[in-house]
Amino acid sequence: MSRILIVEDELTIAELEKDYLELSGFEVEIETTGDKGLHRAINEDFDLFLLDLMLPNVDGFEICRQIRERKDIPILLVSAKKEDIDKIRGFGLGADDYITKPFSPSELVARVKAHLARYERLVVSNMPENETIEIRGIKIDKTARRVFVNGEEKIFTTKEFDLLTFLAQNPNRVFTKEELFREIWEMESIGDIATVTVHIKKIREKIEFDTAKPQYIETIWGVGYRFKV
Repeated sequence: MSRILIVEDELTIAELEKDYLELSGFEVEIETTGDKGLHRAINEDFDLFLLDLMLPNVDGFEICRQIRERKDIPILLVSAKKEDIDKIRGFGLGADDYITKPFSPSELVARVKAHLARYERLVVSNMPENETIEIRGIKIDKTARRVFVNGEEKIFTTKEFDLLTFLAQNPNRVFTKEELFREIWEMESIGDIATVTVHIKKIREKIEFDTAKPQYIETIWGVGYRFKV
């Protein structure tokens, strides 16, 4: 049974999330302050973290940063803030998803299930040793989940790596944002495709010489993106 930690200062919201997740077969724990949530996240074994951003003592961004330094398991941020800058900051700190309040309990459960399923497949996957993709100075080591640009290693979050690898494995093919969201996050975009845009921006910052004139990931205006070879 997967174990989930909810860090949410509004107890009524946390208990509602807990009820729906438990009905779906998950074991769920709740903390209502950032410092206690951070302590448990670091020192106990959980399979997924659900973090509110606005928390007493330590905010969700800082919790996310410290978890990601130590653990590579799904982190979902939850916030009433809809600004892209908060999403960019969250993804930059290693979050796997950003859910904007208000949201339906069924959407929350669907996203949790999708992230856990994908993580479990990554853990148990049995890729051939040193399976790599090399394209014009970029080397993607699928086995070790490492990326090198002109010999220099670049650090990628889980979703950034998955998105880059998917595009590189399907060169010159144009994908819509909705298709990429469905492929990488394994769920419908539910009107929120800014997640894809943010991740493409972060990937370009790591692999492109000039992000204003990308030579790898091209924007096809009005359609989506493609990896050019």
